[in-house]
Amino acid sequence: MLLAACVWATAMAVTVEPPPTLEDVLRRARAYVTEFEQRLSGIVAEETYAQEARELNGRRQDPMRRTLRSDLLLVKLSPTTDWLQLRDVFEVDGEPVRDRDERLLKLFVAPTRSTEARISTILKESARYNIGSVTRTVNVPVLALRFLEPQNQSRFKFKRSGDRRAPGTVPAPDARFRVSTEVWVVEYEETAPATIIRTNGQRDLPARGRFWIEPDTGRVLMSELLLQDRFIRATIAVSYQSEPIAGMLVPIEMRERIIGRRDRTQIDGTAEYGRFRQFQVTVDEKFAPIRR
Repeated sequence: MLLAACVWATAMAVTVEPPPTLEDVLRRARAYVTEFEQRLSGIVAEETYAQEARELNGRRQDPMRRTLRSDLLLVKLSPTTDWLQLRDVFEVDGEPVRDRDERLLKLFVAPTRSTEARISTILKESARYNIGSVTRTVNVPVLALRFLEPQNQSRFKFKRSGDRRAPGTVPAPDARFRVSTEVWVVEYEETAPATIIRTNGQRDLPARGRFWIEPDTGRVLMSELLLQDRFIRATIAVSYQSEPIAGMLVPIEMRERIIGRRDRTQIDGTAEYGRFRQFQVTVDEKFAPIRR
């Protein structure tokens, strides 16, 4: 009887952890994204990015195609600026880009240039070889993670969704856009003015979409970004998997579909990421190129 009583008392003393709330999951995601950006800032990935642009106006015309090979890196120009993603294209349709070293030197050294001018240059260079009539700088894989940053979460309305399906409007989603572990699908919608993503005319372009988040860790397994106004409709989906050199989840594939509503142009893109490695840039008189 004494043993049974002890067992019963022990069982009664065990407390069951309550399930996480949405705020718990978002708090963990904030911490995860903060660490993610800090650690990924020392890593460069090689990107192979196939783009195809076609007209949707009924005329039969061969689509335009382009394949880019680039180094993708995360840079921060000053303590007060946001993280920027630089697509440093080194090959277009199998041909090397000739002025690559000169461009990088201007981006990272150029001490007389203002931070704003350098940011503008980075964004333009990242979109330099995109095809199609829609000018875009949003086709970089970790852009959506900015919405989970501590300084940005208050700009959005979040809610848990029961729809676990992978982004359905992205061309031919495959096994990389599936998750088998326990996840929360969290919908987001930007509600604050002066949106993070702006049009070419500096008009607001509110973002919405979904994140697939591990509730216990805050790790993001997939992201979906939707943008829409009277000129464009865009879907960008990214899948993350673990990578030993980074010690955390990194983007391994991005799929996009951009539709220009004015000229009825559709742009599809698939980017794959690999060869994650360390990079080094010094901002004095010397430039240390990426190690291949």
